[in-house]
Amino acid sequence: MADQTSTNTITNPMAKTRRLVTNALFAALLAISAYFSFSLPLPGAPHVTMQNFFVFLIALLFSVPDSVLIVLVWMLLGAIGLPVFIGGGAGLGYLIQPWGFYTVAFLFTAALLPLIRGKLYNRIRFTIAALIGMLVIDLSGMFYLMAMNHYDLTTGLTIGFLPFLPLDILKAIVAAQIVPAFRRLINS
Repeated sequence: MADQTSTNTITNPMAKTRRLVTNALFAALLAISAYFSFSLPLPGAPHVTMQNFFVFLIALLFSVPDSVLIVLVWMLLGAIGLPVFIGGGAGLGYLIQPWGFYTVAFLFTAALLPLIRGKLYNRIRFTIAALIGMLVIDLSGMFYLMAMNHYDLTTGLTIGFLPFLPLDILKAIVAAQIVPAFRRLINS
């Protein structure tokens, strides 16, 4: 009995520490992914980055609380001034600018995807969930962009949605396919 109690006391803090370290690692990966970006050839257009890829991956790997926590920690670091947003951007101003809601929508995606993907891995269900996450990010970002710049729907689609679509679909599909490998890595 004593051995079991001492094992539980050792395992429980170790599991908590492992969870904390894993979450911090993915928050760091999300921050680093902002620097893997390139500009679209549109006037005033933002960069295409790997950030949404990592948001998809995080939301497909972790539970709702962990997924939201990882994205929230990263977002708060950026909001207080650390250069973790695209191109080293930081501050609350970054989040409220016309293109900022694409970043804010990461939080909604982090909460939604773990709810719709299910607990057991299913390639089709996870892919559909990631594609829904892509739509949440790109459409909510587009509608905010339209509101801030007083664009009509055609302009919003042309500038804020369609240019991102091909690569974002690819990122969502790839993220959903590599979940089993990352789960094995995290659990080992």
